[in-house]
Amino acid sequence: MIGSMKTIENYLDELFPNPKCELNYTKDYELLLATMLSAQTTDKRVNSVTEVLFKKYPTLKDLSQANIIDVQNIIRPIGTYHKKAQNLIEIAKKLNEDYNGKLPNNREYLETLPGVGRKTTNVVLSNIFNVPCIAVDTHVSRVSKRLNLAKESDNPNQIEKKLSKKFKKEDLGKRHHQLVLFGRYYCTARNPKCENCQLKELCKYYKKL
Repeated sequence: MIGSMKTIENYLDELFPNPKCELNYTKDYELLLATMLSAQTTDKRVNSVTEVLFKKYPTLKDLSQANIIDVQNIIRPIGTYHKKAQNLIEIAKKLNEDYNGKLPNNREYLETLPGVGRKTTNVVLSNIFNVPCIAVDTHVSRVSKRLNLAKESDNPNQIEKKLSKKFKKEDLGKRHHQLVLFGRYYCTARNPKCENCQLKELCKYYKKL
């Protein structure tokens, strides 16, 4: 397994030497909001609505006082917009009341916010506060299972624990981005680009083709 891990790490480093989050944000809290919005949709679509949203409501205070119908209309393209609009305003209110509009480095608190689970919290802690953790989304889950880094039956928390043991602690943030990008552009759910993939000999999916 050590040899195969080295192969995986080397290939990810070759494909994505400087991986970065593809969600657009200029303020810490904006990443939290954008990541919450990204559930069941694409980063590209989220970026298109947050560009409008963050311009119209440039501060958390502005967003906390927003008309929910206006917010719904802005984020309508990303789906489940009724609930997400409500979450946006509630998160803005709570961060204003509890932390004077600052984003805290506090996992327990962040996970109490509406629409914010462990995956979103991990993205925020890793990108904003450099906390060594790995967020498991659909891409990370799919790639991990195909490459035998996790079992088919594993849930996101189980996958996170396994990946956290397999990769160096200081590399977890980078590995998260690399696995996301690998799953998004190469190891896709449909028609993955297996032919030229250097990991195909380790891949359960490829072996079934």
